[in-house]
Amino acid sequence: MRTAMTALLACFLAVLALAPPASAAAPAAGPAVPAPPGLTSTDVTFKGHGGLTLHGSVLAGAKAAAPRPGVVLVTGSGSGVPREHLLTEAVAFARQDLAVLIYDKRSEGYSDFRRSYSELATDALGAVGALRARPGVDPRKVGLWGLSEGGWVAPLAASRSADVAFVITVGGNAMTPLRQQLWNENSGLRRAGADGSLLDRGKRNLARWGADAGLFAEAYFDGGKVLEKVRQPFLGVWGTRDLQTPPGDNPPLAAAALRRGGNTRYTLRYFEGADHAAHQTPDGGLTRGEALAPGYAELVGTWVRDVTGGRMPNADAPAPPKQDHPSVDAPPSAWWESAWPQIVVFFFLLAAFAAYPVWALVRRLRGRRARPLSRWARLAAAAGFTAVLGVFGYLFYLMAAGRWPDPGPLLGSEPVVWLVLRLLAVAAAVATAATALAWRRAGGSVPGGERVRAGLLLTAGTLFVPWAFYWGLLAL
Repeated sequence: MRTAMTALLACFLAVLALAPPASAAAPAAGPAVPAPPGLTSTDVTFKGHGGLTLHGSVLAGAKAAAPRPGVVLVTGSGSGVPREHLLTEAVAFARQDLAVLIYDKRSEGYSDFRRSYSELATDALGAVGALRARPGVDPRKVGLWGLSEGGWVAPLAASRSADVAFVITVGGNAMTPLRQQLWNENSGLRRAGADGSLLDRGKRNLARWGADAGLFAEAYFDGGKVLEKVRQPFLGVWGTRDLQTPPGDNPPLAAAALRRGGNTRYTLRYFEGADHAAHQTPDGGLTRGEALAPGYAELVGTWVRDVTGGRMPNADAPAPPKQDHPSVDAPPSAWWESAWPQIVVFFFLLAAFAAYPVWALVRRLRGRRARPLSRWARLAAAAGFTAVLGVFGYLFYLMAAGRWPDPGPLLGSEPVVWLVLRLLAVAAAVATAATALAWRRAGGSVPGGERVRAGLLLTAGTLFVPWAFYWGLLAL
């Protein structure tokens, strides 16, 4: 996991310099996957997007009376994830008499700030072609299985090719990656006891801001629109203790999207107490156990044999599991709340609030003293500057913490740091109003230099109020 300082520096460089991240090297061939008892393991290579050579292994039963169905496993997020990451699933599915291809994920063209689900889908289709060509595999019965991020990639690949016989997703999403990630991060804060405007406005708007600034690749990828184009039989699997993907919101969204596209050949299933990857978990989803949820591998094997044998499900979707907290949509920002306007406002507020005391200091060093318009003006400048700088410092700190953020001490459900920032925002707003009243009372008696200084402060304070509402500092 990146440190907070590394994450903040990366965000700063990406926003201000807008420099594209350097491409990583193409993955080299990984070590051969050993064949467990009763299975064979064969190394394969195939071409992915851009002609990139990818390496994988096919696991299958040592004996087969007839060509068997096959499945390509598409892993979750991360650059260059090795094929061994899905070895547990591959072995379990191979023991269900499926031919299973796992492969080393690309690192070229894939980073925190740049990735393409379209390119990953092309990689997956290359793997499908490689598996369909294997001896002992029925080319008409090869499908895709996608975990987490692969739950966006596998349906996209299937929507592009009739060579894909079926689609399975585990911990998949029929929502945008931004909405899923926001739920993931906010769930971590809620587990720590935090709630309120920090989550509803601060974190949500920072996530949208980061997406607009290019810091969240594929943020608005529409998983529902893709599912509308999937014509193959679909199996969706979720663990009831999934802490990364909303296990209650996604199944109805997936079913609705499939039905909009005219596809009722789907099965949705939930494994009690299982985590994001449908593994057993000893602590409610915080830690992934090695073993798969009981019955999960058997479900995959039976379902694949059924659908490839012509026995199709018909909208088989029981009620989804209960979810601790709802996910919240995070649509693209309007022009005024997008990255560059927010950056301009941020630096203007800092400069304008800081200018008030700096101006006074310069005058004092020059031996010129002038009576300030109001003592309230000093409070407006100090509180406004601290609140603006503090909001982004605190929100970026929480963002860098990832899935396990520590909001610090709490007062009720309000983090003390956030509460202090909210009190500073109230102080800045009240002090701005009091300064404006003093200006009105003074009429035309305000000296020219003080008029400019106070006018700049009042402009900043007036702009600060809607800004603070937007970021949740003045929200009720």
